[in-house]
Amino acid sequence: MPGTIVALGGGGFSMSETGESAIDDWLLARARATRPGVLPAVCFIPTAAGDSRDYCERFEAAFAGRAQTHVLSLFGQSPWDYTDPEMLLDMDLVYVGGGSTVNLLSLWRRHGVDTVLTRAAASGTILAGISAGANCWFEGSSTDSFGPLAPLRDGLGFLAGSACPHFHGEEGRADSFRTWIGEGALPGPGYGIDDGTALVFEDGTLTSALTEEPGAGAHLIDRVSETPVATTPLGGPT
Repeated sequence: MPGTIVALGGGGFSMSETGESAIDDWLLARARATRPGVLPAVCFIPTAAGDSRDYCERFEAAFAGRAQTHVLSLFGQSPWDYTDPEMLLDMDLVYVGGGSTVNLLSLWRRHGVDTVLTRAAASGTILAGISAGANCWFEGSSTDSFGPLAPLRDGLGFLAGSACPHFHGEEGRADSFRTWIGEGALPGPGYGIDDGTALVFEDGTLTSALTEEPGAGAHLIDRVSETPVATTPLGGPT
């Protein structure tokens, strides 16, 4: 699919005690490049977390003074209230939070968010997300939306293959994902993405991998092999 998509296995402001994140800094720099001299318009979509008020407020605090912040609340959470998803077409960066991948996909399709995001990406909006917000872009993913880890073959399909966030960060993630890719329960290629790592896709092709944590990385998995992805370490928050 045309456009830029950034999939975070973990990290960003969501997993930072201070709200600071080198990956988020990089995302903002890319967003600023679309309209130099203007604070980038950034929209947080907290659907996967049930529009958690705390999550939304943490986003606003982390991006305050660095972006024009917006929240798309499909639950009509106050003070943001319900907004037509068409507002995403005016964003430089869309940032999707973590939570339940299954719930996110169901609600997005019901509200037409998936269709709007396709148009936004084609017009230059950067799409990014962590955990469930990374899973959603792929054809399939590893999810705990039903409790135990399970394969899900119901993603948006903006990116080919499957994703597994928190690859080495949560027990059972790596082994189960390897098994599902090997058995064909999930479509390949499989992208195992560690906490503190982001994969950058341009027009559907993986172009770079960024890390903000020492030792973090990503692995490309198919039915017969597993290959580490070359990564670029990012500096501290700016």
